[in-house]
Order: sequence, then structure tokens, then C-alpha cells
Amino acid sequence: MAKHVQSVRHLGMFLPDGSLTIAQCATLACLLEATAPKPGNVHRSADFEDLCFADFVVSAAAVGPAIGNAEHQGVGAAILEAIRATRAFVPTNTNLGCVLLMAPLAAVPRSQSLQHGIPDVIQGLTHSDAKMVYEAIRMAAPGGLGQADEMDVRDDPPNSLVDAMRLAAGRDFVARQYANNFFEVLSCVTPWLVDARNMGWPMTTAIIHTHIRLMADFPDSLIARKCGEQVAQESSARAKHVLASGDPDTATYQQALHDFDFWLRCDGHRRNPGTSADLIAAGLFAALRDSMLVSPFR
Repeated sequence: MAKHVQSVRHLGMFLPDGSLTIAQCATLACLLEATAPKPGNVHRSADFEDLCFADFVVSAAAVGPAIGNAEHQGVGAAILEAIRATRAFVPTNTNLGCVLLMAPLAAVPRSQSLQHGIPDVIQGLTHSDAKMVYEAIRMAAPGGLGQADEMDVRDDPPNSLVDAMRLAAGRDFVARQYANNFFEVLSCVTPWLVDARNMGWPMTTAIIHTHIRLMADFPDSLIARKCGEQVAQESSARAKHVLASGDPDTATYQQALHDFDFWLRCDGHRRNPGTSADLIAAGLFAALRDSMLVSPFR
């Protein structure tokens, strides 16, 4: 029995101290994010015409091994392998933003804090990383991508992935994390999630409330690209209304949340706050990686 346990640990199924492996953190973060019934997003009780909850579950399982190897194989390789693994099972983009965010975080040695380690990872990105990330983006074919005057993903990859992300930071909140050392993920989303759990809220409530806080403070960049800045600002104002309506266990909050969800969905899924969801997954990954969120995850 002892020999069997040692072999399981060697395979990375769990760590000797009982903490999750990086691969497990990635898969669990994606599962928790997708399962929570966040307004305007796919979840267990709400699918899109071209995308269903099962697609996100399969994607979560697919990306774990690649993200788990990010520290050793590099950020670009981990991103490309994760998208390839997803595409082998899911025909529509489910997780490009999540993967773009989790891979650099996963590349930070676990002996370092994410805040101290992520700048070195970002600064160490190479032209090879840029080539693989550009290939992954083309493979994922995300909606609402638009076209850029410089360093467009349809062009040859740039020498510096960080320079490309900086150019896109004003219109893409995922790219912005590469430009500011993941400030919003590590200084907003992760502590908000942990604070909500420390208040005794269920995991689902904590995730939804953090998602609303994020949308209130930072208009979703996917909504802005698909529907325009005015609609993105309106979504932010509506998120602020939800927060002002009361605590999550009140009827007024639940009604405001329901109304917000209806408004986000009433234009097909063009108002889908997908970028905010990506940052939630990254914040969950960071919290799980550092054992700030513990079981039971409900």
C-alpha cells in the first residue's frame, strides 16, 4: 500500500502535504468558474446555442496536464498544448482567456509567491512564446477578436509577446494582465474571492459576487468589443446596481441578479461577460495554488 501511495504521488496526483497539484488547480478553477451560475454565462442550467456546460467540463479536464507543465515547458508551449487538447474534444472556444491567464501563473515556481514571481515570468517570454501563443489564438478562434493596426494575430508573431499584449491592453482585459503583472487577478479577484469565503458565503455565492464586483469596477472588454463601449459601461452600471441592492442572501439582491442575467442574455450571447469569467478562473487558480481556498468547495 505504501509503495502504491508513493507511485501515485510520483505521478503528481497529489502532493505530500495534501495540497493540489498545479494541474489540479487549473482543472478545478475552470470547473468552479463554469459551474457557478454567473449572470450572462454558460453554467449547469444555461447553455448557448453553440456552447454548452459539458463543453466547459471537458475543457477543464483537457487543459490540466498542459498547465501543470508550464513551469518546465514554458508559457507559450503550455498555452498551445492546452488549446490543442481542448480542440481535440470541443469545437468552439471555451477557454482561451483562461489558458492565457493561467499558464504564466502556473510557470511561477511554487516556492515563490505569485506577486514576486510573475514579473520574472512575463519578462522572460521569448519570440518562441509569441509564435506559440499566436498559433494558439488562431486555433481557438475567439469571437469578437476584431482587427488591430499593429501586431494583429493574423500577422506574423512579434518578437515580443509582451509588447503585443501592451498594445492590446486597452481593449482586452486579458492582455492587460500581461502588461501590469496580473494586477487585477492578484490584487482584486483573488482577495475578493478569499474575503467572500471568509465571510462564510458558499463558494458559488463568493464566485458570483466577485464576478459582479469585477464587472462593476472594470467594464467587460469582450462586451465592449462585441457591442461597443457604451453597452459595456451599461453592463458595469447594472452590476453596481446589483451590489447596491443588498447582501447576497437578500431577496432584493437575488431579484437584481436575476434582472441583470436577463439583460445580459436578451441579445443572444453578444453581451456575454466572458473576459470577466476568465479573470475569475485565474483568480480561483491563484487562490487554489496557494491553498487560500480549501474544501469543501460548495
